[in-house]
Amino acid sequence: MTPRKIWLVISAAAAVAVYALMWIGYASHWNWLTSIDSLWLEATHRFGAARPGWVTAWNVFCTVLGPTAFRLVTVAVIIFSLVRRNVRVAMFLVISVELAGLVTEIAKYAADRPRPITALASAPSTSFPSGHALGVMVGVLALLTVVLPVVRQPLRALLVACGAAVVVLIGVGRVVLNVHYPSDVLAGWALGYAYFVACLLMVPPSRPVTVTDEIPAALGTSR
Repeated sequence: MTPRKIWLVISAAAAVAVYALMWIGYASHWNWLTSIDSLWLEATHRFGAARPGWVTAWNVFCTVLGPTAFRLVTVAVIIFSLVRRNVRVAMFLVISVELAGLVTEIAKYAADRPRPITALASAPSTSFPSGHALGVMVGVLALLTVVLPVVRQPLRALLVACGAAVVVLIGVGRVVLNVHYPSDVLAGWALGYAYFVACLLMVPPSRPVTVTDEIPAALGTSR
Protein backbone atom coordinates (compact mmCIF):
# COMPACT_ATOMS: atom_id res chain seq x y z
CA MET A 1 0.00 0.00 0.00
CA THR A 2 1.39 3.41 -1.00
CA PRO A 3 1.91 6.21 1.56
CA ARG A 4 -0.95 8.13 -0.07
CA LYS A 5 -3.36 5.23 0.39
CA ILE A 6 -2.21 4.72 3.97
CA TRP A 7 -2.87 8.38 4.71
CA LEU A 8 -6.31 8.17 3.10
CA VAL A 9 -7.24 5.11 5.14
CA ILE A 10 -6.06 6.69 8.40
CA SER A 11 -7.88 9.96 7.73
CA ALA A 12 -11.06 8.11 6.76
CA ALA A 13 -10.85 6.03 9.96
CA ALA A 14 -10.49 9.25 11.97
CA ALA A 15 -13.56 10.67 10.20
CA VAL A 16 -15.57 7.53 11.03
CA ALA A 17 -14.50 7.93 14.66
CA VAL A 18 -15.77 11.53 14.67
CA TYR A 19 -19.06 10.41 13.15
CA ALA A 20 -19.44 7.66 15.76
CA LEU A 21 -18.59 10.11 18.54
CA MET A 22 -21.31 12.51 17.41
CA TRP A 23 -23.86 9.72 17.13
CA ILE A 24 -23.04 8.19 20.50
CA GLY A 25 -22.97 11.63 22.08
CA TYR A 26 -26.41 12.49 20.75
CA ALA A 27 -27.90 9.11 21.65
CA SER A 28 -26.35 9.17 25.14
CA HIS A 29 -27.30 12.80 25.79
CA TRP A 30 -23.76 13.87 26.65
CA ASN A 31 -23.96 17.16 28.49
CA TRP A 32 -21.02 18.82 26.74
CA LEU A 33 -22.37 18.00 23.29
CA THR A 34 -25.91 19.05 24.19
CA SER A 35 -24.59 22.33 25.60
CA ILE A 36 -22.63 23.14 22.43
CA ASP A 37 -25.59 22.28 20.19
CA SER A 38 -27.99 24.36 22.29
CA LEU A 39 -25.62 27.33 22.54
CA TRP A 40 -25.18 27.65 18.77
CA LEU A 41 -28.86 27.10 17.99
CA GLU A 42 -30.03 29.65 20.55
CA ALA A 43 -27.61 32.30 19.29
CA THR A 44 -28.41 31.80 15.59
CA HIS A 45 -32.15 31.56 16.23
CA ARG A 46 -32.19 34.75 18.26
CA PHE A 47 -30.36 36.61 15.49
CA GLY A 48 -32.31 35.10 12.59
CA ALA A 49 -35.79 35.39 14.09
CA ALA A 50 -35.48 39.18 14.02
CA ARG A 51 -34.03 39.28 10.48
CA PRO A 52 -36.21 37.50 7.87
CA GLY A 53 -34.00 38.68 5.01
CA TRP A 54 -30.96 37.06 6.63
CA VAL A 55 -32.81 33.76 6.91
CA THR A 56 -34.06 33.95 3.31
CA ALA A 57 -30.55 34.64 2.00
CA TRP A 58 -29.10 31.61 3.79
CA ASN A 59 -32.00 29.43 2.71
CA VAL A 60 -31.47 30.40 -0.95
CA PHE A 61 -27.73 29.86 -0.63
CA CYS A 62 -28.17 26.37 0.85
CA THR A 63 -30.67 25.49 -1.87
CA VAL A 64 -28.65 26.79 -4.83
CA LEU A 65 -25.41 25.15 -3.66
CA GLY A 66 -26.97 22.12 -2.00
CA PRO A 67 -26.43 18.43 -2.80
CA THR A 68 -29.00 18.47 -5.61
CA ALA A 69 -27.05 21.14 -7.49
CA PHE A 70 -23.86 19.10 -7.21
CA ARG A 71 -25.62 15.98 -8.45
CA LEU A 72 -26.93 17.87 -11.49
CA VAL A 73 -23.47 19.22 -12.31
CA THR A 74 -22.05 15.76 -11.82
CA VAL A 75 -24.54 14.29 -14.29
CA ALA A 76 -23.14 16.63 -16.94
CA VAL A 77 -19.58 15.58 -16.10
CA ILE A 78 -20.60 11.91 -16.23
CA ILE A 79 -22.13 12.34 -19.68
CA PHE A 80 -19.00 14.17 -20.88
CA SER A 81 -16.82 11.40 -19.46
CA LEU A 82 -18.82 8.72 -21.25
CA VAL A 83 -18.62 10.65 -24.51
CA ARG A 84 -14.85 10.72 -24.02
CA ARG A 85 -14.98 6.98 -23.25
CA ASN A 86 -13.59 7.54 -19.77
CA VAL A 87 -15.76 4.99 -18.03
CA ARG A 88 -13.69 4.94 -14.87
CA VAL A 89 -14.33 8.61 -14.12
CA ALA A 90 -18.03 8.16 -14.84
CA MET A 91 -18.23 5.15 -12.52
CA PHE A 92 -16.40 7.01 -9.76
CA LEU A 93 -18.77 9.96 -9.97
CA VAL A 94 -21.88 7.78 -10.06
CA ILE A 95 -20.85 5.78 -7.02
CA SER A 96 -19.58 8.75 -5.02
CA VAL A 97 -21.77 11.77 -5.78
CA GLU A 98 -24.94 10.23 -7.17
CA LEU A 99 -25.23 7.51 -4.51
CA ALA A 100 -24.33 9.80 -1.61
CA GLY A 101 -28.03 10.56 -1.17
CA LEU A 102 -28.71 6.90 -0.46
CA VAL A 103 -25.96 6.88 2.17
CA THR A 104 -27.54 9.96 3.75
CA GLU A 105 -30.99 8.41 3.95
CA ILE A 106 -29.65 5.18 5.48
CA ALA A 107 -27.69 7.15 8.08
CA LYS A 108 -30.69 9.35 8.89
CA TYR A 109 -32.96 6.33 9.28
CA ALA A 110 -30.47 4.64 11.61
CA ALA A 111 -30.10 7.67 13.93
CA ASP A 112 -33.68 9.00 13.65
CA ARG A 113 -32.91 12.31 15.36
CA PRO A 114 -35.72 14.89 15.24
CA ARG A 115 -35.09 18.30 13.73
CA PRO A 116 -34.57 21.24 16.13
CA ILE A 117 -37.91 22.70 17.18
CA THR A 118 -36.51 26.18 16.51
CA ALA A 119 -36.08 25.60 12.76
CA LEU A 120 -36.34 28.82 10.74
CA ALA A 121 -36.91 27.01 7.43
CA SER A 122 -38.68 23.87 6.34
CA ALA A 123 -36.64 20.71 5.88
CA PRO A 124 -37.83 17.15 5.27
CA SER A 125 -36.53 13.95 6.85
CA THR A 126 -34.66 13.68 10.13
CA SER A 127 -31.72 15.65 11.45
CA PHE A 128 -28.68 13.38 11.92
CA PRO A 129 -26.45 13.58 9.96
CA SER A 130 -26.82 16.71 7.85
CA GLY A 131 -27.56 15.64 4.29
CA HIS A 132 -26.36 18.99 2.97
CA ALA A 133 -23.03 18.71 4.79
CA LEU A 134 -22.53 15.12 3.63
CA GLY A 135 -23.66 15.62 0.04
CA VAL A 136 -21.70 18.83 -0.56
CA MET A 137 -18.57 17.37 1.02
CA VAL A 138 -18.70 14.37 -1.32
CA GLY A 139 -19.63 16.49 -4.33
CA VAL A 140 -16.82 19.00 -3.85
CA LEU A 141 -14.15 16.37 -3.17
CA ALA A 142 -15.21 14.12 -6.05
CA LEU A 143 -15.41 16.91 -8.61
CA LEU A 144 -12.08 18.38 -7.48
CA THR A 145 -10.51 14.94 -7.80
CA VAL A 146 -11.63 14.77 -11.42
CA VAL A 147 -11.07 18.40 -12.42
CA LEU A 148 -7.79 19.37 -10.72
CA PRO A 149 -5.54 17.18 -12.90
CA VAL A 150 -6.73 18.97 -16.06
CA VAL A 151 -6.43 22.61 -14.94
CA ARG A 152 -3.34 24.76 -14.60
CA GLN A 153 -1.57 25.13 -11.26
CA PRO A 154 -2.73 28.69 -10.37
CA LEU A 155 -6.36 27.72 -10.91
CA ARG A 156 -6.06 24.62 -8.74
CA ALA A 157 -5.51 26.63 -5.56
CA LEU A 158 -8.51 28.83 -6.38
CA LEU A 159 -10.77 25.82 -7.00
CA VAL A 160 -9.66 24.17 -3.77
CA ALA A 161 -10.27 27.38 -1.81
CA CYS A 162 -13.71 27.83 -3.36
CA GLY A 163 -14.60 24.21 -2.68
CA ALA A 164 -13.54 24.45 0.96
CA ALA A 165 -15.50 27.69 1.37
CA VAL A 166 -18.67 26.12 -0.04
CA VAL A 167 -18.37 23.07 2.23
CA VAL A 168 -17.91 25.23 5.34
CA LEU A 169 -20.57 27.81 4.47
CA ILE A 170 -23.20 25.18 3.65
CA GLY A 171 -22.59 23.57 7.04
CA VAL A 172 -22.78 26.95 8.78
CA GLY A 173 -25.93 27.78 6.87
CA ARG A 174 -27.76 24.70 8.10
CA VAL A 175 -27.06 25.73 11.70
CA VAL A 176 -27.95 29.37 11.00
CA LEU A 177 -31.32 28.16 9.70
CA ASN A 178 -31.70 26.00 12.80
CA VAL A 179 -32.58 22.97 10.69
CA HIS A 180 -29.56 21.11 12.06
CA TYR A 181 -27.60 20.89 15.26
CA PRO A 182 -23.84 21.61 14.92
CA SER A 183 -23.19 17.94 15.73
CA ASP A 184 -25.35 16.96 12.73
CA VAL A 185 -23.17 19.06 10.45
CA LEU A 186 -19.91 17.75 11.88
CA ALA A 187 -21.21 14.19 11.51
CA GLY A 188 -22.24 14.91 7.91
CA TRP A 189 -18.81 16.24 7.04
CA ALA A 190 -17.12 13.26 8.68
CA LEU A 191 -19.30 10.60 7.06
CA GLY A 192 -19.11 12.39 3.70
CA TYR A 193 -15.33 12.42 3.77
CA ALA A 194 -15.11 8.77 4.82
CA TYR A 195 -17.52 7.76 2.04
CA PHE A 196 -15.56 9.76 -0.53
CA VAL A 197 -12.32 8.05 0.47
CA ALA A 198 -13.98 4.63 0.25
CA CYS A 199 -15.19 5.43 -3.28
CA LEU A 200 -11.78 6.80 -4.26
CA LEU A 201 -10.03 3.63 -3.13
CA MET A 202 -12.61 1.24 -4.61
CA VAL A 203 -13.15 2.98 -7.96
CA PRO A 204 -10.15 5.29 -8.55
CA PRO A 205 -10.60 7.67 -11.49
CA SER A 206 -7.11 6.91 -12.71
CA ARG A 207 -7.33 9.24 -15.70
CA PRO A 208 -8.57 12.83 -15.93
CA VAL A 209 -11.90 13.55 -17.55
CA THR A 210 -10.44 14.91 -20.80
CA VAL A 211 -8.34 11.85 -21.53
CA THR A 212 -10.00 9.16 -23.63
CA ASP A 213 -9.50 5.57 -22.50
CA GLU A 214 -7.51 3.50 -24.93
CA ILE A 215 -9.45 1.29 -27.31
CA PRO A 216 -8.23 -2.27 -26.83
CA ALA A 217 -6.09 -3.50 -29.69
CA ALA A 218 -7.47 -6.29 -31.80
CA LEU A 219 -6.39 -9.79 -30.88
CA GLY A 220 -3.00 -10.62 -32.29
CA THR A 221 -2.05 -6.98 -32.99
CA SER A 222 0.13 -4.57 -31.08
CA ARG A 223 0.55 -0.81 -30.79
